[in-house]
Amino acid sequence: MERNVKIDYSNCLKAFIGEDGISIEDIKALQPKISEASESINQQKARGKLGFMELPYKDDLAKKIKTAAKKLSSKYENFVVIGIGGSALGNIALQQALRHPFWNLLDKKERKGYLRLFVPDNVDPDLISGLIDVLDVKKTLFNVISKSGTTAECMANYFILKSILQKKLGKKYNEHIIVTTDAVKGYLRETVIKENLLSFEVPANVGGRFSVLSPVGLISAAFTGIDIEKLLNGARIMDKACSSDDVFKNPAALYATVQYLYYWLKRPMSVMMPYSNALYGIADWYRQLWAESLGKEVNRRKEKINVGPTPIKALGATDQHSQMQLYMEGPQDKVITILSVGKFNSTVKIPLIDGHYLGKHTLNELLKSEEEASRLALTKAGRPNLTVSLPEISPETIGQLLYLLELATAYIGELFDINAFDQPGVELGKQLTYALMGREGFEQQLSEIEAQKKKYKENKYII
Repeated sequence: MERNVKIDYSNCLKAFIGEDGISIEDIKALQPKISEASESINQQKARGKLGFMELPYKDDLAKKIKTAAKKLSSKYENFVVIGIGGSALGNIALQQALRHPFWNLLDKKERKGYLRLFVPDNVDPDLISGLIDVLDVKKTLFNVISKSGTTAECMANYFILKSILQKKLGKKYNEHIIVTTDAVKGYLRETVIKENLLSFEVPANVGGRFSVLSPVGLISAAFTGIDIEKLLNGARIMDKACSSDDVFKNPAALYATVQYLYYWLKRPMSVMMPYSNALYGIADWYRQLWAESLGKEVNRRKEKINVGPTPIKALGATDQHSQMQLYMEGPQDKVITILSVGKFNSTVKIPLIDGHYLGKHTLNELLKSEEEASRLALTKAGRPNLTVSLPEISPETIGQLLYLLELATAYIGELFDINAFDQPGVELGKQLTYALMGREGFEQQLSEIEAQKKKYKENKYII
């Protein structure tokens, strides 16, 4: 199978949108940097630093996960992912893209024996108590996901649900838990050994937001009947398609280059707008991937500067009635990526009533017309937009799309001269949370918090 997920960047060029466009010459001028980026990425991959690039080739792991899903699915009705951020968004994106839009409302026969999926990706007490209200834990399998094995949100929800399992099932509670964590260290790995839990590994060289094609995302996908081997095959196809250092032959490098050029043309907002409800979860996943990878402080010319495009999610045609006015006439600070689907899984006819012009058309035609109209309107208004096209939504095309965006993130990170694989800006918030919750070793942070609280008590600026 050849790559069939394509990028059309014509509506980012001066020839199509006028003076606010970029030129082919602008892209060519970045070729030396792209070649350097490609070499750096390949060197890091060879040293085992970029584990996400290894995941498409883990066929043996995919078979192991599929075997576990086939063996265990008949014992349960529900599958719950206990995770947050990169341990949840990929799972949601795969489920939304590749399963029935109302999957959890189908009966087990209609789901062909596969499980309902719930991903409570927060510690909101109303969310968790609501989930407990509707779940029969005796018929539920829980997948606890934390690479470090110490993530506060994950551990809190795990302890709550584990306690319920122990009360309901006694010593058999451990048959209802799968752990996905680091191979050798962390609280969860220790728990796996001590309590004899089924477990899978998060590769040490794969960060959370790049982990959707690892056991982090593949396990829940397999338990809901998604063909994870085809998913990995799609990613392999895209990996091979991105092997050239020629920017015009490498879709990941090209996507990164267009976004990078527009960033320095004062367009730091990167909108992803799928014309498919099934792909909306991917836009949400992309927000974390782009934001956490690229929002960084960097030393440039002996001066610290802050870089990073801001990802925004939108949905066509819904947000034509919400955000499009801003995109058309608001600040010239956005680049819009339209996700386009050639063929939907269903065709829905609009009945002819009272001779209305919509009669005898289909919802498929209407949504495609909305997409084409938006693309044309944005282009006529000189608003840069590119289209990533999927001929259909399938495990192969979703695998291609996910890998394309992950590799594009690596490329633009190289262009920005930043580390796209760390997240130092997240650490302070984690440490302050630990301090507030009484974790040992964070006494200094707690004293700082108390000082700040005292200051706020004297705050006169609350009305």
